[in-house]
This record gives sequence, C-alpha cells and structure tokens, in this order.
Amino acid sequence: MKHKSTNNILLALTALIWGSAFVAQSVGMDYLGPFTFNSIRSVMGGIVLLPVLFILKGQGRQSGHPESDAGESSAGGRKTLVIGGILCGIALAVASSLQQIGIVYTSAGKAGFITALYILIVPIIRLFLGRRAGRKVWIGVALAVAGMYFLCITDGFSISKGDFLVFLCAVVFSVHILVIDHFAPKVDGVALSCIQFFVCGILCAVPMLALERPRVDEILAAWMPLAYAGVLSCGVAYTLQVIAQKNTDPTVASLLLSLESVFSVLTGWVILGERLSGRELFGCALVFAAVLLAQLPGKKMAPERGRQPGEKAVSDTDSVKL
Repeated sequence: MKHKSTNNILLALTALIWGSAFVAQSVGMDYLGPFTFNSIRSVMGGIVLLPVLFILKGQGRQSGHPESDAGESSAGGRKTLVIGGILCGIALAVASSLQQIGIVYTSAGKAGFITALYILIVPIIRLFLGRRAGRKVWIGVALAVAGMYFLCITDGFSISKGDFLVFLCAVVFSVHILVIDHFAPKVDGVALSCIQFFVCGILCAVPMLALERPRVDEILAAWMPLAYAGVLSCGVAYTLQVIAQKNTDPTVASLLLSLESVFSVLTGWVILGERLSGRELFGCALVFAAVLLAQLPGKKMAPERGRQPGEKAVSDTDSVKL
C-alpha cells in the first residue's frame, strides 16, 4: 500500500511538471522564437536522458535481465529503433512547434486543456483504421466539443488563432501517440525517447537558423524556462513516469496524469496572473470531464507504453500522453 501511494505521488508530481511546463513555454516566448525554444529544450531533454539510458541498461545487465537490450543488439532491432525515433521526432517537432506558436496567441491554461484533447482524438483516428471505440469515448467527444465551445469560441462565433494552432497540435500529437504505440513494444522506451528528442531538436534548428537567428544573450536570458521545459519536463518527468508506472494500475496512472490539464490552468493563474471567465471555467470543467471519461477502464486494458512531453498511459481507448 505504501509503495502504491509513493507511485501515485510520483505520478501526480509528473502531471504537475508537465502542466506547469506550459507556463515555462509561455515565459520563454518573451525571449526566444518558438523554433529556437523547441530546438534547445528538445536537445536538453535528449542530453538529460543519455545518462538515464546508460544507468537503466547497466542495471539490467547487473540484475541478469538484459532483455531490454536484446531487441536492439541485432541490426534489425537497431534499425527499428532508429526508424521509430526519427518518425516520433518528426511528429514531435511538428506538434511542439504548433503548440509553441499557438501559446503566443492564447493563454497557457487554455493551451493545456486544448492539448489534452489528443486523448479523445486518438480513438477517433483509430476508428478510421478499423478499431472501434466504446460508447463512453463518444460521450467524451461530445463533452469535449461542448467544452471547447465555451472555452474557445468568442463573440461572433470565432475561434482565436492560438486556440486553432493548439488544436492542430493536439491532432499531430495524436498521430505521434499512434507511432509511439507501434514502436514502443519493439524497442527500449528510453532510447526511443532520447532519439526523438534529438531529431526534434535538429528539425526545429533549421527554421530557427533560417527565420529567428537567436543571439546568445537571448538564450541566456531564457535559461530558466528552457531548463524547466528541457530538463524537468522532458528528462525528469519522463523518468518519474517510467518508474512510477511499473507497479501502478494503468487506469489510476492515466487519471493522475490527466491532472496535467488542471495544473496548466492553475499555474497559469498563480504564476502568470491569467484569468478565465466563468464561461471559460465551465468549458474547462467539461473538457476535464471528457478526459476522465475517456480514460475509464473498459473490458480489456492494453499494455503500458513509455511517455514523452505530450503522451499519456494507454487504456482500451488508447488514452496516452508522451
């Protein structure tokens, strides 16, 4: 019981780090362009995971259970790992760039809630791939649509540019989740995450150098939000999630991790002084209810996958966040 309580605390801490990372992203935009911020934070996240990767592999060898290395020791295993890392990195680069640009035009709290819609978008995409979703998923979709209306639609039935970009980010994150779901059972999750961060950093560096051309003093001025988003959100939070979910019920884990969207609003309110109207708060409540409903267990639970910045745990509705 004590062990489970510790895991639950670690998962809640992970959700807090991911949710508050939206504040770091918003503050970082005061100093850097979106591509610069994403490139540097992704490279930092990859660097942080390198020692974690070597430590985990070393522990596996010492315990006499190096199964995690077995799939990567062959040429085929390494090829699968590299291909998976590249594809995940491409999807992550597109999604995180849309999110970072969208935060310029919307609040950190609203961005956190809209991003959480990937939990509902994933089963919808899988429906077109021949995998049916349960009734509760469609109820969740209806709740989310209603919540998005109250949260984002302003007078004159218009949606802000930032809200739309973050919604597109949620769609691409959904594709990213499905790619992770395909490759995660075949390769080491930490190695896959490490590669995707470096690929994302390199891809974002191209428009960074071509369009933004950041100065060293600007990067140094943004060291705090960069460190938080790169080291804590990408590196530390991902490691905490991997450790905590080893002995945690996947339903409990996904429900705890879904608190990310709540923390994004709370930290935006406390740190940035963002305010939401009663209408927007009602929309947030509906979206959060939809998130919880989509993650309730069904008849069969799928195996857990490792999570990256933007994925959740897998259930029968494929509710995941990387």
